[in-house]
Amino acid sequence: MHVVVVYDTAAERNPQILRTCRLYLHHVQRSVFEGQLSPAQLKRFERAVKDVIDDGYDHVLVYTFPPGAVPQRLAWGITKPEPSDIL
Repeated sequence: MHVVVVYDTAAERNPQILRTCRLYLHHVQRSVFEGQLSPAQLKRFERAVKDVIDDGYDHVLVYTFPPGAVPQRLAWGITKPEPSDIL
């Protein structure tokens, strides 16, 4: 399934959440990631993120699209390079 992740975390946890997201998804821009994950990978990713965030402060949004659905991405403003490969 296609997954888009957007996060807003405390500055001291930003490096950890960035590293965690990079393990699973493509970095699109500052705090936005996207890519393809299986349901099992999504569960592992969820556990990894929950190990990093403070549930009382941080906010993570995960948009999932069913297999076969291809979301259309529109980009406005300055052109950024395409997402890089997963590290």
